[in-house]
Amino acid sequence: VQLQASGGGVVQPGGSLRLSCVTSGFTFNYYAMGWFRQAPGKEREKVSCMSVSGDMIYYVDSVKGRSTISRDNAENTVYLQLNSLKPEDTAVYYCAAARFIDTIRGCGGMEYWGEGTQVTVSS
Repeated sequence: VQLQASGGGVVQPGGSLRLSCVTSGFTFNYYAMGWFRQAPGKEREKVSCMSVSGDMIYYVDSVKGRSTISRDNAENTVYLQLNSLKPEDTAVYYCAAARFIDTIRGCGGMEYWGEGTQVTVSS
């Protein structure tokens, strides 16, 4: 099983990034897919989650209106578009495959995790 996140980098406040997570080794269409992040000295937090069909989506309040999650089930890939980035968005971002999604609480029952990609927002 592999989940390879990419697309992170250093960006100025107000900038944008598109994170990608290419997966293999499991049945992508069986899992909700989520993005998480962990900033230095802080606990990992849920950022966004999407159901298999895309009919259920969750965003943490701090990124609502600035982020868009999407997935390509044919390519086994999930994306996270981050716009209007703020310094507090600085973190390592991880993707994960989840057994279920709750639109109030996000992804649950994470089964597979990927390596993270660093996002740094700084002027």
